[in-house]
Amino acid sequence: MVVRGARQVGKTWSIKHLGETAFDDMVVVDLEKRADLCPIFDGNLSADNIVESIEIATGKRIRAGETLLFLDEVQECPRALMALRYLYEEKPDLHVIAAGSLLEFAFGEIKVPVGRLSYLNMYPMTFAEYLVAMGNKPAAEAVMSEPGGLPESTHATLLNALKRYFFVGGLPECVSLVAEGASLLDVFAVQDDILNAYRDDFAKYAARADKSCLNAVLLNLARQVGQQIKYTTLDHGHTGPTNRKAFDLLRMARVVHKVPSATPLAPPLGASANEKRFKALFVDIGLMQRACCVPVDREMNHDDLLDIYRGRLAEQFVGQELLATHDGDLFYWSRESRGSQAEVDFAAMEADKVHPVEVKSGKAGKLRSLHMALEKHPDCGDGIVLNSGNFGRMPEQRLVFIPLYYAGSLGPKPNAL
Repeated sequence: MVVRGARQVGKTWSIKHLGETAFDDMVVVDLEKRADLCPIFDGNLSADNIVESIEIATGKRIRAGETLLFLDEVQECPRALMALRYLYEEKPDLHVIAAGSLLEFAFGEIKVPVGRLSYLNMYPMTFAEYLVAMGNKPAAEAVMSEPGGLPESTHATLLNALKRYFFVGGLPECVSLVAEGASLLDVFAVQDDILNAYRDDFAKYAARADKSCLNAVLLNLARQVGQQIKYTTLDHGHTGPTNRKAFDLLRMARVVHKVPSATPLAPPLGASANEKRFKALFVDIGLMQRACCVPVDREMNHDDLLDIYRGRLAEQFVGQELLATHDGDLFYWSRESRGSQAEVDFAAMEADKVHPVEVKSGKAGKLRSLHMALEKHPDCGDGIVLNSGNFGRMPEQRLVFIPLYYAGSLGPKPNAL
């Protein structure tokens, strides 16, 4: 298995926890800390040779069916990814997991062993996972259940918890601090460190893109969440093609996610995606608000979560939740014609239906684009409006009003807590 994800989403901790709880033993090879072990993969890639070399280097036996072999920061040694093929073919009973933060760059340097690897994408902790970490599993189960009307007191409690999540985000180190009673100032300091770590990674992209352009594009993408992206506006100091290269590198590093437009609202959405018309999401809502220097003291005073940072944090939140439930396969709907433009924030798969999803406060009469999408695509699912109000339906208009905290319940896959 290969576990993919941006830095600091919890890949290493999760895999080590699996090794400690589900296996008799675990052998960890960190190819960033132990660069001296990379030559193990330079020559003969036979499984016996690799296992024996790792045993000698670590002083630990590797037994099929009993030991988890964990190759961490595997992007530092692309041939280690190639070796997974031979480990699979020659030692099928040996459990091997590889992980890294810049794997797409490593995949560009090798022939990927098709059919020999399974992939798991990791994202920041969802709101439900955050609630579990805060010690409130009943609340987590509630927001992952079928959306419905909740008592006003429960509704208010969940909205208050979600407001805090807007600023903490879902990166495990930040969530852990809050769970231990730390202040938001402590969380912000960690978020600054993580953003700086991302910038430090830019040195690894130096041969591929301008470092100053990468930094400018990163910040402007955080500020432009919810807007259609045009490469020329990402950094006025560089050309559109240069900005595009920077965007592609950030996407490969999973710091940003591309959300293309798709029409019609029918599966499979990817078949009709327009890769030239797209929006972007930041890796994590907490990092996004920090990168944008959101004035927390002022914005946290808003009662309506849709008013915080002009609604952009709410759209980032919904997109982040849908990315996790749709495993990165996320789109939005748009229609552009002479004198008329319409756009719906997201398209969510549920069973065999695609639902147009708007993140917006207000009544049905203010949802012009959503009404247009439903009219143009009568076979799609009901329109979903995610807002700060309680649950409600307008069946005659094919609209369902759902509280924001239910966003993670929309999707094709069940979520285990």
